[in-house]
Amino acid sequence: MQDSGATLSSLGIAHGSLLYLFYSGNRVVKGPQVTPFGAFGRKMTVEDLIARQIRIERQEKSHCSALSFDREAANAFQLYVHESLAFSIKRGGIMYGSVNEAGEIKVDVIYEPPQQGSEEGLLLMRDMDEEKRADVIAAGLGLRKVGFIFTQTITQNQGGYTLSNAEIRQTAEFHAESDFEQWATAIVKLEVNEDGGADVHFEAFQLSDQCVKLFKDGLFEENVPDLDPKLTRMKKEVIVLQKDTFDVDNDFFLVPVKILDHEGPMTTTFPIENRAPLATLQALKTHLERHRNKPYVKRIADFHLLLLLSNFLDINTDVPQLTEAIRTEGPVPEGYQLIIESMASSF
Repeated sequence: MQDSGATLSSLGIAHGSLLYLFYSGNRVVKGPQVTPFGAFGRKMTVEDLIARQIRIERQEKSHCSALSFDREAANAFQLYVHESLAFSIKRGGIMYGSVNEAGEIKVDVIYEPPQQGSEEGLLLMRDMDEEKRADVIAAGLGLRKVGFIFTQTITQNQGGYTLSNAEIRQTAEFHAESDFEQWATAIVKLEVNEDGGADVHFEAFQLSDQCVKLFKDGLFEENVPDLDPKLTRMKKEVIVLQKDTFDVDNDFFLVPVKILDHEGPMTTTFPIENRAPLATLQALKTHLERHRNKPYVKRIADFHLLLLLSNFLDINTDVPQLTEAIRTEGPVPEGYQLIIESMASSF
């Protein structure tokens, strides 16, 4: 290095020789700019990649400690599906009820929106005006939307799954819309008993928090041809039981909920909305005559009757007067009795 004209060969340096440089002073070399992401970002380890991938995990505990059905409401729902539809097509409803501090839900009403059921699918054609009136009636009775209930057909019971991927997406949509932590899902189906006969069976679940978040984030694929119904196809690869996959068993998204029953304050004897034949004022007349020996407040203490009346009464002024009387078991103002009787007498 002292003789700038020296050749490498004269210094004994050849290909592969090791050179050592000695110098004094501090030398600072500015490195290249590094961006944390992108093709030319920082080098990612296997651990980094795994940390950024979604792990599908079971949720051990439900936010809903139990789901209790009003016996009349539950029976009216399953009886129609059993006797009129023979569990050959699907049927669904929105559950209204209340929840206590322990997270136990009491379902007192099942509202059935306009819908079209088939052997494998359920299309809800929600009438938002009618549903808003249902919400107002429920609120006046001290109730709110608490869950979604639907039936499974006989052919579905042979599929070997709890919920299909289409049912997972439909229930997740309701759950996400509700913004209600205890939101529950109930299914009704036929099961073969020990004697070879068939019994109607209710089951209740909550979707896991992770499932609802994945739905909100738009990570569920829809209408995947030839996909097993018991699997949900993801839009990106996830980890299930330490394995990379795009398909997740739907049972990973379900948290079982205990089912109870109770006798609620309402009756379910009036014809239910959006069934064939549709409820009319003639049905109102028949209903009032059938229950003429009861106090008037008990004669109209039926959610489905109130929903029919809400077509003719003001939902913001008249209907709250009726729900208040029912909720407190107080007298129905005489003026409203006359209006209801007049409506029934028009047939």
